[in-house]
Amino acid sequence: MKLGICAGPGTWRQPPPGLDFIEANVQGLLKPQADEDAFAPQLAAAQSAPRPILAANCFLPGSLPCTGPNVNVEDLDSYVRTALCRAEKVGIRTIVFGSGGSRRVPDGFEHAEATRQLTDHLKRWGPMAADHGVTLVVEPLQKRDCNIITTVGEGADLVRRADHPSVRLLADTFHMAADGDPPGSLDEAGELIAHVHVAELEGRTPPGVHGEDLRPYFRPLRQAGYDGAYSLECNWQNLDDQAAAALAELRRQIEET
Repeated sequence: MKLGICAGPGTWRQPPPGLDFIEANVQGLLKPQADEDAFAPQLAAAQSAPRPILAANCFLPGSLPCTGPNVNVEDLDSYVRTALCRAEKVGIRTIVFGSGGSRRVPDGFEHAEATRQLTDHLKRWGPMAADHGVTLVVEPLQKRDCNIITTVGEGADLVRRADHPSVRLLADTFHMAADGDPPGSLDEAGELIAHVHVAELEGRTPPGVHGEDLRPYFRPLRQAGYDGAYSLECNWQNLDDQAAAALAELRRQIEET
């Protein structure tokens, strides 16, 4: 089990106790739409980070749609290849495919066709990810943030359609709670989970702020044998002051399952 925080590589000089890894931002760190000269200082920053950057989120920009009538497969694949190549250089092993803006289905476009598009993308990207030692994890997002793949069940179905070992599923306690997707949804998908995002529902705060019990989400994961990465993706009042306590509370609740 590894515990991480979604943050930039230069966030800390001295990382908080209990932090195993950093989860960065694909667009900010890897700059897949920029040339190698723009990426070079980002790579240097990543290599000097106080903890390894093992994961990254914010995969695709909204300006690069992956559903709808205006999908440019060539541009998408070029972006993804660059992102994966640079992820390998940094040491990133997991890339989160949330990307609500890119994924959002345009009004009037058939959702079944959008699901087919997403499936086709992941069938192409899975082997590409494997070539660079990366796993893509599909993130179900609450309906406010996206209009497709909004439940764990839908995410699991998409992963199964993609049918590649480098395409797995993410569980996000905040998005699940926001839309009432129950922890029991993880019972049917536990074997597909390869990454977890954690925050309390109220204010998307770190564990311990409002005392929310997150163990019902962790229990089915542990029962499925999950012992992978948990990232805190939270709104912080003061990250330096709160991080150590939040990591300790996260570890306590996981271990109590």
